Amino acid sequence: RVRIPLPVSNILWEHCIRLANRTLVEGYANVKKCSNEGRALMQLDFQQFLMKLEKLTDIRPIPDKEFVETYIKAYYLTENDMERWIKEHREYSTKHLTNLVNVCLGSHINKKARQKLLAAIDDIDRPKR
Repeated sequence: RVRIPLPVSNILWEHCIRLANRTLVEGYANVKKCSNEGRALMQLDFQQFLMKLEKLTDIRPIPDKEFVETYIKAYYLTENDMERWIKEHREYSTKHLTNLVNVCLGSHINKKARQKLLAAIDDIDRPKR
């Protein structure tokens, strides 16, 4: 057995938690269809994950917690709020944003609004090219 000093252990935990949270958002961004109930279940699953993490480690605040919560909650935004949200949240990839808009299509975003939001995402992505 090798004892890991607490500061090193905390750094390892922080990186593992950050990676897990980023992986959750990546998984949510791969969803093809999702209802309001499905998003509510995502929130519940994430809360369970956080509760288990809090028992395993003393790291507070949980790294990238807001990154996951904000992405899940963005599903409920109206068209205008989502457009503003897309412009303000550059930490998400084009894929994350595009999928969010596509999943909302039909539930509370119509096709015209979808095109407008996808154009906003494209405008944000354009300077990167």
